[in-house]
Amino acid sequence: MSRIDIGNAHPAPGRRATALGLTRIVFAAGLLALAAATPSGGARAAGAEPWITTWAATPAPRWAEELPAPFNVPEVLGDQTVRQIARISVGGDQVKVVFSNEFGTRPLTIGAASVALSVGGSAIDPATAKALTFGGKASAVIPPGAPLISDPVDLPVKSLSSVAVSLYLPKRSGVGTVHWDGAQTGYISAKGDTTMAADFTPDGGTTKSRLFLSRILTNSKPDSTAILFFGDSITDGACSTADTNNRWPDHIAERLQKEGHPDVAVVNEAYSGDRVLTNGMGTNALSRFDMSVLSHTRVATVVMMMGINDIGWPGPGAITPSDPEPTAEDVEAGYKQIIDRAHAHGIRFVAVTLTPFVDTFKGLPTSGYYTPEKEKIRLAVNEWIRNNKTADGLIDFDKVLADPQNPDHVNPIYNCGDNLHPNDAGYQAMAKAVDLNVLLGNM
Repeated sequence: MSRIDIGNAHPAPGRRATALGLTRIVFAAGLLALAAATPSGGARAAGAEPWITTWAATPAPRWAEELPAPFNVPEVLGDQTVRQIARISVGGDQVKVVFSNEFGTRPLTIGAASVALSVGGSAIDPATAKALTFGGKASAVIPPGAPLISDPVDLPVKSLSSVAVSLYLPKRSGVGTVHWDGAQTGYISAKGDTTMAADFTPDGGTTKSRLFLSRILTNSKPDSTAILFFGDSITDGACSTADTNNRWPDHIAERLQKEGHPDVAVVNEAYSGDRVLTNGMGTNALSRFDMSVLSHTRVATVVMMMGINDIGWPGPGAITPSDPEPTAEDVEAGYKQIIDRAHAHGIRFVAVTLTPFVDTFKGLPTSGYYTPEKEKIRLAVNEWIRNNKTADGLIDFDKVLADPQNPDHVNPIYNCGDNLHPNDAGYQAMAKAVDLNVLLGNM
């Protein structure tokens, strides 16, 4: 196993809203069609189109009143445009955009959509604005449980450039598919189709969540590969400064470009509050692995940092007190399942240790997230992560974020204030400490 000494939950999680298993199957089947042109891992299909995911945001359902945090996303939109900004990882000459109605209960009508280069805030460069089509048509209907993949459009995009995707919803539409912790401002118009406008005033409000937008693809070089980050809020960038791309995978993308790997895409499929074994704010890792990992093309390595929510959420005074409390062996068994599934598809697996969480949410009603007994579970899981022989690599973020004087605590210079999540400096330190060879393997 490759090793380098170099974490993951959310302050206000909850159980995922109920969604029919059939809708998940439909959605996964649609996205797996994306991957069919180019197999994951080292295999390459002759003549396959060189599409690769250059950006992603994991879709998930809304949660309801049983959760200790407000959702803070509009329940309904209608005759409104939503403009969302995404910084891509690798560039190309063409793009496709994927929208998701996976957790919607009714068909979602798209009246118009566009993609353009962002120039900051809600503004775009109008000379680059391209109307999106779907099977040659400007509008489309996404059935419940399904994705919608746009036709390709000619739009030269450079690596690490910011792209604006605008979506017009002409009918009253429930917002049921959301990436809650987007750490990026989205702009909502008051009324009308402003998808091609150079700018508009967001009289309909703003949001830090991703609404319906799940992926951006580019036609990068045929030998391009992707590193996929599979995790929860620490990989999702919770507590990072919004609109600054300070998630630790964002900094990995920058390093790859600067250090001679311009055709390696970074795909962030983390979701705040996620758990390995149980549904929470999103779908559990075992359930969503096919959708979040295998449906992407050209994935060579999956990097998994998850499990602290499995440990912290259950129990008195925690997030979901009625949930059974897992053992370290339970979490490890979940990891083993995912490692086996990755290897079965020729994908390398890199395991990441769980970072310190003593006194998480101290003074809050959810302070039961941390107990000394739960700390023993974390330490046991980390011991297994460091010493198991099935993973292909190790990233030891526990050592990176630990306070040198109190190693079971987050270093104060990296603590965002809840004793669990890093601040911007912490995310930067994490990415800086990673040996890229651990991620790249034989790529």
